Order: sequence, then structure tokens, then C-alpha cells
Amino acid sequence: MTHHNITLTTTQKDDLTTFFQFQLDKEASYLAAFTPKDANNKPAYIERYTRFLTDPTINMRTIKANGEIVGSLAKFVIENDAEITYWIDRKFWGQGIATAALQAFLKIEKTRPIYGRVAFDNYGSQKVLEKCGFVKIGTDKGFANARQAEIEEYIYKLSD
Repeated sequence: MTHHNITLTTTQKDDLTTFFQFQLDKEASYLAAFTPKDANNKPAYIERYTRFLTDPTINMRTIKANGEIVGSLAKFVIENDAEITYWIDRKFWGQGIATAALQAFLKIEKTRPIYGRVAFDNYGSQKVLEKCGFVKIGTDKGFANARQAEIEEYIYKLSD
């Protein structure tokens, strides 16, 4: 495992262009599965995420490794449940960055319980959640835009 100095910074509007580029990666999108319908529409993406930056229910952070933006992490609320979402640029996969970033984030973001949802075949992300103390509590089915199909997703919960 490569050692990185992982930092979380409050996401700035300038960071969104980098995030937009990350989510264009087809392999990463496939694993993420649940992506916006208009993932290739940069103005729509920037507009949507700029709104999120000022939403008090959303805690959005930029993940940096040795000062370089390598991903994003956020807490959002859906149907009164707090959920987390994260994205790591594919060239940084498998280096422990998501785990380190999520562990740091969970010290800042105190909302509990907090949930994570992950595609049934996204084993890397499942391991990240488990290493951070999340427990698999169920499954759901949902339409995955990136796959144009309904797939099973696993629901994870962190209670404390």
C-alpha cells in the first residue's frame, strides 16, 4: 500500500471540475452504478453540485492525497436518513485512500446512524465500509443509470 498524506478539505466550486472528470471514467461509473442520467453534461453537473455546496444538510469534502485532489466524500439526507457517498479517481484505487478518508470524515461528521449503499458487485467499496465499522443490514433494488439496468445494492449502517 502506498503511503499518502490524506486530507479532507471543504469542497470548493473549483473542485467540481475535477470531480466531473473523475465520473466520466466508464469503469468507475459502472462500479458506482447509481449515477446521474446526464453524467456527461458538465454545465448540469456543475450547477447541481454547486447547489449542494450551500445545502446545510450536505457535508461535502474534497479528498486530497499529498495535496492532489483524488476524490470526494459527502454526507447527504434522503428520506430522513443520513447517507454517505464517495468517489476515488480510478488511478488511486486499491491504495487505502477511501478507507483513510472515510475514517477521517466520520470523526468530523457525527450524524448516526449513517448509511452507505453499494452495488452488489462493488467489492472494493464494500470492504471500505466494513473496515470503517459499517454493518450490512439489507439489500435493495434500484435502477442504475450507469448500467441501464435494475441491480441489487447492499445497504450498510454505522450506528455509533
